[in-house]
Amino acid sequence: QVHLVESGGGLVQAGGSLRLSCAASRTIFSINTMGWYRRTPGKQRELVASITRDGNTNYADSVKGRFTVSRDNAKDTVYLQMNSLKPEDTAVYYCIGVAGSTYWGQGTQVTVSS
Repeated sequence: QVHLVESGGGLVQAGGSLRLSCAASRTIFSINTMGWYRRTPGKQRELVASITRDGNTNYADSVKGRFTVSRDNAKDTVYLQMNSLKPEDTAVYYCIGVAGSTYWGQGTQVTVSS
């Protein structure tokens, strides 16, 4: 089992940037896929970005070119760099790790004001 704790959320103006961090309770080297989901009230949960152990990444079309996912296996941390933020990026962002089971963090709120 692994516990994931997100940080870095907050309030930012449109066009601004935030970097989310996800710290794991144990080594993430053996966790093949880690990533970020987001949920907006009234909408389905959306996969924002994922990254494999080998560094292969995948992004939602809505964030391509603006968001970058990365992982630091030495620090057991995954990051989501979010640039050129838009009001529609407002959501609760959740970190996930897939290692047999899927593990979720508690979420961090990102609010983008227009």
